[in-house]
Amino acid sequence: MSRNHFLPHFLPMLLCIICLTGCGEKIEPGTAEPHPAGTVRTETGRAEISARPLMYEALGTVTAKIKSTLSGKIMGIVRAVNIREGDRVKQGDVLVMLDTRQVEAGLQQAEAGTAEARRAEAAALSALESARSGEKLAETTFKRYRMLLKEKSVSRQAYDEAETKYQQAKSLVRQAESMLAAARSRVKQAEAGTSFADVSRRDASILAPYDGIVAARMVDEGDLASPGTPFLILEKSGGFEAELMVPEYHIHAVRREQNIPVSIAALGREPLQGSVKTIVPSADTMSRTFMVKVTLPEQEGLRSGMFARGYFPVGEDRLLLIPASALVQRGQLSGFFLVDDKGAARFRLLRTGRTFGDETEVISGMKSGMPYVINPPEELQDGVKVEDLS
Repeated sequence: MSRNHFLPHFLPMLLCIICLTGCGEKIEPGTAEPHPAGTVRTETGRAEISARPLMYEALGTVTAKIKSTLSGKIMGIVRAVNIREGDRVKQGDVLVMLDTRQVEAGLQQAEAGTAEARRAEAAALSALESARSGEKLAETTFKRYRMLLKEKSVSRQAYDEAETKYQQAKSLVRQAESMLAAARSRVKQAEAGTSFADVSRRDASILAPYDGIVAARMVDEGDLASPGTPFLILEKSGGFEAELMVPEYHIHAVRREQNIPVSIAALGREPLQGSVKTIVPSADTMSRTFMVKVTLPEQEGLRSGMFARGYFPVGEDRLLLIPASALVQRGQLSGFFLVDDKGAARFRLLRTGRTFGDETEVISGMKSGMPYVINPPEELQDGVKVEDLS
């Protein structure tokens, strides 16, 4: 049988297949819309503009509220250094000791001078008492001779001699009083020298003025110390502050006793609540910034020299904020589920900014008034119907 015999039967079948294929809707690859089933009940809300304080971030350094540089007051060789950087000390601890041999010799010399001055004082006092006794005897004799002269029972020459002796006795008393005053003055000078030598002996031992931590050590055993030579820097325990730099165009917003958050990155914790203690009245001529000292609460691990950030409210800003729970991460991108007019969830990308507690700033991708899913459950997918729990 020839092929022409099958052709009349095959052509109607081919035309039927072509017609059936042409009647169907053409579907481009990758554009088919999903048809999720079911409805998800979850909390929804609308994006709103909120007012938030406009904060200025001031940078600075953590320092001790009380810090002292302990220096030498006398000249001497450093005999012992009992501390290292980072050591904690108690008030009254001996930190540095100088050689006291020269100071001890000066003290002994001063004490000997004091003893000698006191002996001279005692001698002057004895001489004064003797002169006063002679004055009293001469005065009595003079008065008796004056009465006898009136009675003409004594010669004028004898009377004049008695008067002269009386005047001499009074002069000796005045001289003895002057010598006693000079001796007492020398005693005071000698006692002052002894006291100074004793203080110098005590100054040979450098004591901790308060409980603290050694921040720096600048002296070693064998060094020659002179008055004013710095030995170490001591920071008092239990008190730190942040020295923050605020530009001149924001300093008007800072006031004393103002509470501000201070972030210490090295601690890795929530910001500390500090209080403005001091606003330095003059600005730095190079940077045009003012130093603001903020008292910090006691915190474990807080150390002098740490980097600090303080946040000062300098105005008000209006921001579009949404709860952080509404954000959905898709790889490196952030997005949210928009609720469309038909009540279906639609995933949309957005760009976020700063974080305020449990809220996040939206920079782009969302407008005020848009409905969105506040806390999208894991089963929520693009196109799924959303029913508000409220």
